[in-house]
Amino acid sequence: MAKGEHLKALLKSLTEGDDDRLYSVALQMAADEARAGHTRLARELRILIEGIRSKHSLVRPANPLVPLDQPRGELSGVLSVAYPDTHIQDLILPPDLLARLRLLILEQRQQGILEAHDLRPRFRVLLVGPPGSGKTLTARAIAGELKLPLFTILLDGLITKFMGETAAKLRLVFDAIGRRRGVYLFDEFDAIGGQRALLNDVGEIRRVLNSFLYFLEEALPTSVIVAATNHPDLLDPALFRRFDDVLEYGFPTPEQVLTAFESCLSRLSSTNVDWDVVLRASEDLSLADVLKACEDAAKKALLAGERPVGTEDLVESIVHRRTATLRGRPRRG
Repeated sequence: MAKGEHLKALLKSLTEGDDDRLYSVALQMAADEARAGHTRLARELRILIEGIRSKHSLVRPANPLVPLDQPRGELSGVLSVAYPDTHIQDLILPPDLLARLRLLILEQRQQGILEAHDLRPRFRVLLVGPPGSGKTLTARAIAGELKLPLFTILLDGLITKFMGETAAKLRLVFDAIGRRRGVYLFDEFDAIGGQRALLNDVGEIRRVLNSFLYFLEEALPTSVIVAATNHPDLLDPALFRRFDDVLEYGFPTPEQVLTAFESCLSRLSSTNVDWDVVLRASEDLSLADVLKACEDAAKKALLAGERPVGTEDLVESIVHRRTATLRGRPRRG
């Protein structure tokens, strides 16, 4: 398509409000410049396009029940997609962890400035910590901040018993990562990132890990790749240096637990709660368990005639949550 035709198509798309057509034509212009050998200009165009697309939320569907990015074909059983509305301020995490997440978001938003100086933004991040500490919520917050779809890799669809099939599906996933900008979450990552030297390991899993290491190393910062695990001790040591950042999550501090309770009960009366008693009962619980216990107590108070939430309500819910979910979890100390 000639440059004049490109310009005409862009203006027509703009006047008709056809965002998808506008984005497609702009990408064609970048591709034409790349074929003409103008690689720097092509790269700058792509960065501008993605920045505009992200800013105006062009990646979001008008109807979230019919997502534009729904995986199809072979990827339909390997990826699921969501459009989170979670943000960094929704996370209850230590200040240093929040600062590193904000840095990742800033580098993604300003990647044009970095690439102009031959620097790449952080885009490969490993999250390690106990269950319920906020790892998955972090992936949702990254997607929400960048206004990108969140693609979750479905391990039951990725890992198969057939020789070579898992590695082939992994290649499809990384092809999608390169083609479609988004946040890609490998949850329970130790299932594919286990140590290659384990005696009970099988050759197929070693091949999958080797493939993942290669694909991760070769990936471009088109998308954000997030891996999360509850068992960092099981991961192959070679994985850690392949990620741009490793973020460690832990059990919440009393201050974080109190913040979680106050946020959960912000629309209910809880003025008579003895927080010292509640915080002692909450020791060794994950933040997710704290929030679930709080929700249980809030529902109980509402269904009892919208009475205030009391200390006994919270402690009873915490004890129930501990009994139901804490068995087998690592403890502090």
